[in-house]
Amino acid sequence: MKINIYTANTEESVAHAGRGFVKTVRLLAKGATTSGCNFIDFTVVPPGSSIGLHRHAQSEEEYYLVLNGEGIMTVDGSEFPVSTGDLIRNCPGGEHALANCGVADIHLFVFEVPVPK
Repeated sequence: MKINIYTANTEESVAHAGRGFVKTVRLLAKGATTSGCNFIDFTVVPPGSSIGLHRHAQSEEEYYLVLNGEGIMTVDGSEFPVSTGDLIRNCPGGEHALANCGVADIHLFVFEVPVPK
């Protein structure tokens, strides 16, 4: 399997009731691999847009890997700046959001994995 994140067809949507629109392509869906990964998305968050505050189930853990751009991440009530190269862990059941407060698009990979029982 080969997918190019820059030429793949993205879907524009409001992410978790955030501001503006984000563009996302699901690179890997649950069941498409034997690894147990729930999904891998490539997401573009334009300046002024955000992924709204939300939480996942206790059975899911999510990671954001920032490939480009700058923003403000909120994780369980704490806000902190994120930029190119940062990896952010969103704990099972944790509440999180990402706002683009910069002048360039944020490009990121979003990985969700199941929590072992």
